[in-house]
Amino acid sequence: QVQLVESGGGLVQAGGSLRLSCAASGSLFSIRAMGWYRQAPGKQRELVASINNGGTTNYLDSVKGRFTISTDNGKRTVYLAMNSLKPEDTAVYYCKVESTSRSYWGQGTQVTVSS
Repeated sequence: QVQLVESGGGLVQAGGSLRLSCAASGSLFSIRAMGWYRQAPGKQRELVASINNGGTTNYLDSVKGRFTISTDNGKRTVYLAMNSLKPEDTAVYYCKVESTSRSYWGQGTQVTVSS
């Protein structure tokens, strides 16, 4: 059974920083990509950043230059470093891991940015 455990969310003032972590455990093989999504109240879930097994990254335009996605050497943990946070970044952030057979989602972690 695969589990994704997220941490690092919280309340921060505009301009501040947070670092999210998502650790994968269990029978997880052939990871193709890992990513972070977010969902604000009343809005659809959107892709924030992703990284594939070749190290190629992709970012939502509004977070480029402020957020950085990375993985650990074992590629079982994915991080999202968020700098210069804005109130519009407020959302529940979810990690997603894609293997060759299926995708897995974390439980979500709340990020709140106050103005």
